[in-house]
Parts: sequence; C-alpha cells; structure tokens
Amino acid sequence: MSQKPMRLFAKWHIWLAWLVGVPLLIWTVSGLVMVAKPIEEVRGNHLLKTTEKRPIPPGHLARMLIEGEDRPIELRTRMQGNSAITSAIYADGKVERYFARSGAPVPEIDIAAARTIVAMEIEGGDEVSEIRFFEAEEVPLDFRRPIPVWQVVLKDGTHVYVGRDSGAIEAVRTRWWRIFDFMWGLHIMDLQEREDTHHPILIAFASLSVFFSLIGIVLMFRRRRARVAA
Repeated sequence: MSQKPMRLFAKWHIWLAWLVGVPLLIWTVSGLVMVAKPIEEVRGNHLLKTTEKRPIPPGHLARMLIEGEDRPIELRTRMQGNSAITSAIYADGKVERYFARSGAPVPEIDIAAARTIVAMEIEGGDEVSEIRFFEAEEVPLDFRRPIPVWQVVLKDGTHVYVGRDSGAIEAVRTRWWRIFDFMWGLHIMDLQEREDTHHPILIAFASLSVFFSLIGIVLMFRRRRARVAA
C-alpha cells in the first residue's frame, strides 16, 4: 500500500482516538469493576441464610382456590418460619397467601412482618437502620420490578426487598451491587433505565471503536515495513 493512504489512515486514527478514547476507557474501567467480585457476591447470595430443609406438611386450601372462574394460574408452597405458606398467583399478577394446612388467609406483610422476615432469612438482618414501603409504580432504581415491596435498609448499607404480597425476599442489593449497577449503566451508556443495550449512541460508538481498531491494525503493518526497510 502506498504512503498516501497510510498517512490518511494515520490521520483518521488520531482523530478517532480523540472521539472514541473516552468511551473505550469507560468500557474498560466499568468492565474491570464488574468482574472484580464473583457475581454471587454481587447479588448478595452470601447473605441468604441456609436453612434446614424440612418437608412441607400436608394440608388443604380453601375451595375458592380451586373452583370458580377466578382461579389462580399457579400455586407455590414454601416454609416461612414454622408455617407452610401457599401463594396463589393469578393471571393479572395478583398474589394471595394462605396457610397451607388450614387454608386461612395470611395477614398482609406489614412493617413488623418485613423486619421479621429479613431477620430470619438474611445474615445481619437484625441490624436495621430504616424500613420504607414502595408501591409498584414507585419502586427504587435498584429494584426495578413493578411490585409493591418493603425496602429494609441494613446498617451496612444493604437494601433487602420483601414483597408485600409474596412475603418473600425479592432482591438483595448490597453497596457493591449498586456500584456494579452504576458501572453497568456506564458500560451500556444508559444511566437512566440501565436496561437498553440497543440504542443509537452505543451502536455508533461501538462501530467507531471497531473502525478505530481496524485502522490501528493496518498501521501496525506500516510500522513493521518501515523497520524492515531500515
């Protein structure tokens, strides 16, 4: 290849370096942070208490769960403390909870119940600094699921989310998880929703970065030939 195209490539490479240098640095730094810890630790799996597996006692549900037009599409039974709780999940997303043995409705999860669930199921869950309730349409950014939840903030900064309807730990958000989430937003260039991995800005910068890299590879051959000639 003649020197004129090579000089043109070198010029493009310099200008592209100014344009894509910052995104490349952001992608590298954010990627490094996201792999700095095992994903299980990021998700807070290490904070979930391991409980002894016990057989779910036999019981029955109220007739309303299995008869009539408004029947649930799914039934889930799990142990909560010493009680087996059956969750009836309906097509519209509504969840009703019943004691599996008697079929009696389980009281709605209030602030005291949320505190108790976290203390029972999370390591250090008894160290609570704040508890807040969020409606489905007002959940915090670090939860991002449209269901009503209690946010239990622990003294170490961990956010534990307890479903008001499910009575289950819906999510554990450690401080590191929130750093990870911010870095993920930087990585995909979507700091608002942090979910859109297919948008014009990201595609444009990624394409320019590929072009920048290809030009750099071509210029490597130019330098190699120059050294051989010398």
